[in-house]
Amino acid sequence: MKPFKAACLQLNSGTEMMRNCEIAATLAVEARAAGADLILMPENLALMEWGRSALVLNAATEEDHPALAFFRDLAREIGAWLHLGSLHILLDGGMIANRSFVIDPLGGIRARYDKIHMFDVDLGLGEVYRESATFAPGDRAVAADLPWGRLGLSICYDLRFPQLYRGLAQAGCDFLAVPAAFTRTTGKAHWHVLLRARAIETGCYVFAPAQCGEHINNRQTYGHALIVSPWGEILADALEQPGWVIAEIDPRRVGEARKKIPCLDHDRPFAPLRT
Repeated sequence: MKPFKAACLQLNSGTEMMRNCEIAATLAVEARAAGADLILMPENLALMEWGRSALVLNAATEEDHPALAFFRDLAREIGAWLHLGSLHILLDGGMIANRSFVIDPLGGIRARYDKIHMFDVDLGLGEVYRESATFAPGDRAVAADLPWGRLGLSICYDLRFPQLYRGLAQAGCDFLAVPAAFTRTTGKAHWHVLLRARAIETGCYVFAPAQCGEHINNRQTYGHALIVSPWGEILADALEQPGWVIAEIDPRRVGEARKKIPCLDHDRPFAPLRT
């Protein structure tokens, strides 16, 4: 498989959906002009809202979502593969799916993935998140077949569950997408090390577009959109400001890393620890 260029966007999304979309599109056009074949966007790319009522009010069904239609048009316009980190898709019963989409250069939806793991945490000092109050968790792993290999999908808090990524790699994924709106608190402590670990454990490239800066309700996100090699090297880091990063991706490096350390083939059964 031939090398290609992947770009990860870093956004500071707010509460105006189409303004957020236009900003993301401007960055995507810049990345495409720099040679990006695959452009990945962060979680909540079209909207960073706070509170269940506001999130539900601004969600839409997949058929009627203005941001999805906007980015399908953008993919056709610039002739690139787009990974939409997540949009808020309204479900029956008033819950929302936090859903990723992979869009081909003709605007077709090639894959959709609903975030599996809900971020229900208390980080202290009043920083509390309860995603399960608003979002319905997904229940299946998803991959998209690209011209250069297979892309395994995940979103943000999924990063802390390595079994998902091992399963994706063992199902033939060469690349892993981890779009995020990681909190500044947890990002400082864990973002880089967890992304490098997922790459090393699986022998995959990891693409991690990110939100950054301050959002509604004083929410702080960490930034540092990353591209990581199958050997765990950081190939690009967007640091703390909105923008984009790009790197050349050589799919042959996936096989090289796995040949050196073929741990995906070394699983062994074991008896569970009894409590």
